[in-house]
Amino acid sequence: MTRFLIPAIVAAALFAGCVSPVQMIDKKGDSLIAEYVSSFNAADEEIYVQKYPNSEAETFLKENAPVFECPDKELEKTWYFRWWTFRKHIKSTPEGFVITEFLPDVPWAGKYNAICCPAAHHFNEGRWLKDPVYLEDYADYWCREEDDARRYSYPVAQSFLQFFKVHPDMNLILDSYEDLKEIYSAWEDDHREDPDSLFWQGDGYDGGECSISGYLSDDTSGYRATINSYMYADAVALSTMAAMLGNSEEAKMFSEKAERLKDLINNKLWDESARFYKVIPRHRDGSFSPAREEHGYIPWLYDIPKPEWADAWLQLTDPDGFKAPYGPTTAERRAEGFQILYEGHECQWNGSSWPFATSQTLTALERHLHKYGEGPVTKKDYFETLQTYSNSHRMTKEDGSVVCWIDENLDPFTGEWIARKLLIERGSEYRERGKDYNHSTFCDLIISGLVGIQPQLDGSIVIEPLLPENEWDWFSLSKVYVAGKEISVFYDKTGDHFGKGKGFFVYVDGHKVASDDSYVTKIVI
Repeated sequence: MTRFLIPAIVAAALFAGCVSPVQMIDKKGDSLIAEYVSSFNAADEEIYVQKYPNSEAETFLKENAPVFECPDKELEKTWYFRWWTFRKHIKSTPEGFVITEFLPDVPWAGKYNAICCPAAHHFNEGRWLKDPVYLEDYADYWCREEDDARRYSYPVAQSFLQFFKVHPDMNLILDSYEDLKEIYSAWEDDHREDPDSLFWQGDGYDGGECSISGYLSDDTSGYRATINSYMYADAVALSTMAAMLGNSEEAKMFSEKAERLKDLINNKLWDESARFYKVIPRHRDGSFSPAREEHGYIPWLYDIPKPEWADAWLQLTDPDGFKAPYGPTTAERRAEGFQILYEGHECQWNGSSWPFATSQTLTALERHLHKYGEGPVTKKDYFETLQTYSNSHRMTKEDGSVVCWIDENLDPFTGEWIARKLLIERGSEYRERGKDYNHSTFCDLIISGLVGIQPQLDGSIVIEPLLPENEWDWFSLSKVYVAGKEISVFYDKTGDHFGKGKGFFVYVDGHKVASDDSYVTKIVI
């Protein structure tokens, strides 16, 4: 491990006379944005327009989006496509900005067509935009609309804290803490029998309707790793916020809540025989659902599992488990209830691949690898699953051309977008309901995972790439803004690509703060 501890201000003074390659990389990035936006706009039928139309996409991305370049041009294309689509979902309202999931209005949404189910993804992805105003307003929205914030389960306090790590403003904590406590208490009141029991939730209100485990309960509800992990994460986040506000009593209270819930999750939802977290359907005999489902990886998002349970990740790369050409699948392929249906409900989580779940799984894997390193699962597994996910962002049009696309759910064996096909066949009132769907992350997986930029609450930044060594000879990621500082990272194995020396480099505000003449495993600045 290469470790540097250099305050950015001191580093800037030390390296003020150096010639920085950052301007060169940023200029190339502007060129890439122009090229990609032009191609995306040309292929797009712009049906729904919110704050930033296609005509303003290039300017918006140049002003706000990080710049990424790598030898894998398909992965690079997906990166810019996802920023291009995220921009479509920024909606200006009389009460500030919100981030939408669907572009057309849908009846199950709340005010301004906002839906909390994917909000954690919105915060994880959108926090990397240079201007924090969009998510500041979005956070205010969920504090004002507390009923809407509980239509679906999601870790609201933890999401706010993830945003805070990138844009640290104590006003976010001061303004939201009491509201977040009320939201947590409301979940305790109506989705938990008593303080010593697990939380329950219906599969559809976890964002996973028609699941195998849901079919086993009279009302599709169960004691699920999803909502319980979210509530654990929120208890940890609220404890952290309370400590930041100097409230040691409430910090201790939420910390104790978190520990009790963590024990319940591990003691009750871990199926030792299956080596996996499973659902216990409500109103039955208390036994586990027979199938491993992809959401069983969610506890790894929040460091809940015991280290020795990492063999659960073997299912991700097993063709009888979740691995598929356009996967992962949402249920293990060996399960009796596994199916890919083009009939019934258009949104089924019993086999099809969902970007929502895929991005959760990859984020969980990233956090496991960063904490425990390689073992049963490796950096190569992360990289290959990310590539599979990237390659699923495509659609073949009737004329045979292939375009970048993100929609609801897809056939894990053919890559066809299932809900879209069914809605068109059924003459749905929604015109391209799932087009440019904002229900997952992608760019955060590159920043936090592949390149490994990890802002910490103490103000330091850990850079720990999950890109396997010798996979690429070069890459660059720049215009990443953390606490008002511009972070740039690039690697050049031979020194020939960028012409600025060989090895791994980190720049802050255009000044070199760390470098190594080889590929690095970890840097702290």
